[in-house]
Formats: sequence, structure tokens, C-alpha cells
Amino acid sequence: MPEEIVETQLRWADEAAAAQCARQLAQALGERPDAVIELHGPLGAGKTTFVRHLLRALGVAGRIKSPSYAVMEPYGLPSGGNASHFDFYRFNDPREWEDAGFRDVFAAPGLKVCEWPEKAAGVLPRADLQLFLDIADDDSRSVRARGQARLVRALA
Repeated sequence: MPEEIVETQLRWADEAAAAQCARQLAQALGERPDAVIELHGPLGAGKTTFVRHLLRALGVAGRIKSPSYAVMEPYGLPSGGNASHFDFYRFNDPREWEDAGFRDVFAAPGLKVCEWPEKAAGVLPRADLQLFLDIADDDSRSVRARGQARLVRALA
């Protein structure tokens, strides 16, 4: 039976609130996460910052780089699992997905966190969690979370 899909609205008053949300999500994902997470939002909305907090909460040590130029940055997790951070902003054609060999990455177990997933529309698997970030006038973030009930509820 497929997992229930739910949606909720969140507000991150500041980066500390985003970091707390990332810690809660990391706990829900577990030691060896196997999920696809999409992050939607304009430039400067905090997508990469949220991913950094999530990877830290999962135990990633060392530098966490933005994948803006490399498109993908892989990370080993202390549990032995893997996490991959994607930034599809520079994708012009979804065929680039095949050329880059991402089909194999997404077929393997592990966490895949994708910024700008709309640039890879039609080739990405269905997301377990989608976060839609908007910048409010007071510089807080309005976040719509949609996905598997256990992941969405962990964020609240």
C-alpha cells in the first residue's frame, strides 16, 4: 500500500529555524536514508543552506560544497549510507541527466536531495518529499512541505 501523501505549511523565522527543521527531518530519515527530496524556490531562498544543515544532522563532517558547477556532490554517511546533493540549475536539457550517468545514482539506495528539480523534469523519480521555499517580506521563509506523511510530519 502506498504511503499517505500530506501537505503542510511551515514558517522559518530565521536560519536557526531551518536548521531545527533539518535536524527533525534527519531523525525521520534515519541512519541510512533512502529518499528523494526536492527543493523548489528562487535564488537566495535557502535551499543550499537547508541541505547543508540536513547533511550535518546526518553526520557529514568536513566541507559541504554547493553542487552548482559540478551538478552533484556525493557524501558518505557515518552509517555507511550515501547522500547525493544535486543542483540542476544549469541543466538546459533533461537529456543531460542520461549523459551524466544520474540514472545509476538514483537507482542505488541513498539520499538524493535535488535543487531546481524542474530543470530535470521528466527524468527524476517521484519525490518522497518536496519543499517549496518562498522569501517573505520580513526575510523569513514560507515553506510548503508535500510528501510522505512521516517526513512531512517530522518537519512540524
